[in-house]
Amino acid sequence: MHDDPELTVLPPATGLRLELARGETLRVVDLEGGQVADLMAVDAADPAERLSSGRSFDYNGTLFLSTGHVLYSNRSNALLTIGEDTAGRHDFLHAACSPEMFALQYGVTGHHANCLENLAACYRAEGLDTDDFPTPFNLFMHVDVDSSTGVLTIRPPSSRAGDHVDLCAERDLVVAVSACAAENTNQGRLKPIGVRVLAR
Repeated sequence: MHDDPELTVLPPATGLRLELARGETLRVVDLEGGQVADLMAVDAADPAERLSSGRSFDYNGTLFLSTGHVLYSNRSNALLTIGEDTAGRHDFLHAACSPEMFALQYGVTGHHANCLENLAACYRAEGLDTDDFPTPFNLFMHVDVDSSTGVLTIRPPSSRAGDHVDLCAERDLVVAVSACAAENTNQGRLKPIGVRVLAR
């Protein structure tokens, strides 16, 4: 998979901005297995329209989004449709890891690479403030939800090397992808993520 000349490799704990035209498909690849990728999308013409986990849950009727499901915006418009998905398990509940998260949950002092800052850097040109960021679509992240208590348990990603997810743009979008920087979410080791834009 690393030998694919069309594949862009994100080093561990880094982010990438892409402009995706309507009808184009973004393929996100877990190159080594067990690595989460945070994905965010906004309308290219109006960045105030952005990915919405709540509306996506409402209109698909499930917490577990995979092939055939549509990711909607905060204005109830379709942004991305999930195509081929060889991993099958993703999360849309957890916020992007941030300096505050590392401090509050893990007692980390000092700076730690994080997805929130990676995504913010990708959207600097749009003038987006992190206070307005939606919950990202956390590709390959495996979260169990207890049916009686609602307790969330983060499990190691079940994705294997080469597993991928295809997301087809339903309108012109600016998309950001971050190779997740939280060690406990990624089997204790941060790894690269691959991305490729497929022709219409």
